[in-house]
Amino acid sequence: MILHNYSKVLNTVKILSEKIKLIVATKNQDINKINLIISKEHEHFGENRVQEASIKWRNLISTNPKLKLHLIGKLQSNKAKDAFKIFHYIHTLDNEKLAEIFSKLENNSIKKVKYFIQVNIGNEPQKNGIAVGKVGQFTNYCINDLKLNIIGLMCIPPVGVDSNQYFKKLADLAKANNLKELSMGMSNDYECAIKNGATFIRVGSKIFSEV
Repeated sequence: MILHNYSKVLNTVKILSEKIKLIVATKNQDINKINLIISKEHEHFGENRVQEASIKWRNLISTNPKLKLHLIGKLQSNKAKDAFKIFHYIHTLDNEKLAEIFSKLENNSIKKVKYFIQVNIGNEPQKNGIAVGKVGQFTNYCINDLKLNIIGLMCIPPVGVDSNQYFKKLADLAKANNLKELSMGMSNDYECAIKNGATFIRVGSKIFSEV
């Protein structure tokens, strides 16, 4: 069932765009299920928690150097050092303190991580992310002052409403700030995200659901 679901999502993605990177979100999934996807030579995987990712992925990455691990969940500053060690992409950079920590880590390492700035696209008080009106300032600070490799923007639209307007808004923000990548779209709205310019989508339940 998992491989059937994976193939179905992958085929849908390819029909819509050949440029999309599908991040298979593996939160709470065991190694056996993950290995099924790896067996299809899939490279991009996403985890929400640093500790869970470290336990599950350290050996997998050491034996499969092509694998790319994405942090797609909220990151606390006290977990930044551990996140830097294992992740290749951080999708949830959302404050100056975190950015400054990563800048110091990179200054003392040969490793360079690719970062997305998370934007609170719906201006929701319960959600993380940079306010829409501060994206330009924060992007400039991260790139010019901290020398971080900011490649794009990420968002999670409000639940229960049409995502189109929010995806379009994020695409416009990225263009205004000369950022090429857009991390947007999950199991319930990834097709909509692709139509609005997504370059990375994060899909988990659509693949691992047994229904």
